[in-house]
Amino acid sequence: MVAPLNWGLGHATRCIPIINALLEAEFELIIASDGEALTLLRKEFPKLCYIELPSYGIRYGNNHQLKWQLFKCMPRILSAVRKEKKQLASLVQNGAVQGVISDNRFGMYHPGIPSVYITHQLTVLSGLTTWLSTYFHHRIIRKFNECWVPDNSQKLFSGALANTSLNVKYLGVVSRLEKKNENISYDYLIVLSGPEPQRSILESQLITEFSNTNYRVKLIRGIFSEEPIKTEVKGVEIINYALKEELERLINASEVVIARSGYSTILDLAKLRKRAFFIPTPGQYEQLYLANHLQNKGIAPYIKQGEFTVKHLAQLANYTGFNTQTVEHLSPTLFELF
Repeated sequence: MVAPLNWGLGHATRCIPIINALLEAEFELIIASDGEALTLLRKEFPKLCYIELPSYGIRYGNNHQLKWQLFKCMPRILSAVRKEKKQLASLVQNGAVQGVISDNRFGMYHPGIPSVYITHQLTVLSGLTTWLSTYFHHRIIRKFNECWVPDNSQKLFSGALANTSLNVKYLGVVSRLEKKNENISYDYLIVLSGPEPQRSILESQLITEFSNTNYRVKLIRGIFSEEPIKTEVKGVEIINYALKEELERLINASEVVIARSGYSTILDLAKLRKRAFFIPTPGQYEQLYLANHLQNKGIAPYIKQGEFTVKHLAQLANYTGFNTQTVEHLSPTLFELF
């Protein structure tokens, strides 16, 4: 069973190359998640078996205080963790599952089967309470047989987030996308995802900023909606979502990608060696750290959400972009645990 967290689409997308590798190794798979993460994987792998897990119900408020929003959500999160543990226990008892790979789902482990936990956030940044959030995350990780980190052993992209005394395996730069030569069709590709309402707030802000400019702009909303998939607002082409092949084509065919500084997005852009401008999700310490980390390395600039204007894109001239050759490398021995 492969079970990614439904918090934005990043946890699901970075499981895609792992799912492909498992299929190539002739494992029989069950995919388990909820919400849009589950919808995405259903669309990418329509022939696999799926199970819906309880939602953690994580949602941002308008005041950017993610830490306190999570604190208020904690009873609901703990309830979901208990329920998913019971679901997994039932599947193990029935012989339906002999191993599990969890991407940040806390309850997806069982003492009777081998279990893996995927995370890049071994140090959980939360301001003054970083020591406490990291302590509890390590307690969760130790319940699993192995911990896999999507980065190389030099922690090129995760930086201090991957600092740990735990025994981990590094997966390399894991991305479902491939670098291809495409004619540049767009000056800016905007790729959004993540919990509401901040996703919609940024979408409205960016459409307003790019309206009536001469830039060729395409926006991927990152939502699975019954509304029309393709439209145009104030000169900005908009689609609700893009699956692997279309997303790969659009990124390769764009001069610059504007996105949240989510970790899976960073790995995708690194794999495709793109220029990027980041706008971290307000109140999310991890994304702010990653954006600052990449800016300090001279790779890509960032700015806080409420401060962005089109004029800030001139900063791109001072940054290299992701110009280092990176190779996704999933070791043939990775699945030996199973």
